Amino acid sequence: MAEKLTQEQQYAAHRWFAIECNNLCWDLTTAARTAEQNAEMLHAAHAGAFHWGRIGETIHHMRADLLLAHVHALLGMGNSALGYARWCHEYFTTHETADWELAFSHAILAQAAAVSGNSALHASAYADAEAALANIADAGDRAIVEATFALIPAP
Repeated sequence: MAEKLTQEQQYAAHRWFAIECNNLCWDLTTAARTAEQNAEMLHAAHAGAFHWGRIGETIHHMRADLLLAHVHALLGMGNSALGYARWCHEYFTTHETADWELAFSHAILAQAAAVSGNSALHASAYADAEAALANIADAGDRAIVEATFALIPAP
């Protein structure tokens, strides 16, 4: 039987797995994927959310849920994508939010709306995402959000 980890070791393990799963998932979102990689992306998103749920603060949970919305949308799971996206959008638009996170929130909501067939929400969130993208101060942050935004069909 394995030794029980200390609280510090548990925290470190959850943090490590949360970050690893998150990074793997984000890399897969912009790659050409096989069916196996689609499954890996989905599992990584859920695993990351699980580990952040164990040790993270609210912002980590919301970022993990935003990634879940994105992944579910990429995989055509419109209803669950829209549920996650609405939840995250509500959070990011009612709390102090970094410019890049606000843009992501609008973009992922637009993506989820498109996949779920909600054309009015798709159009409004897409326009909000375009405006928020223009307001991202850091060019590096803007480039990261633009890579995701490029995956979203225009209304």
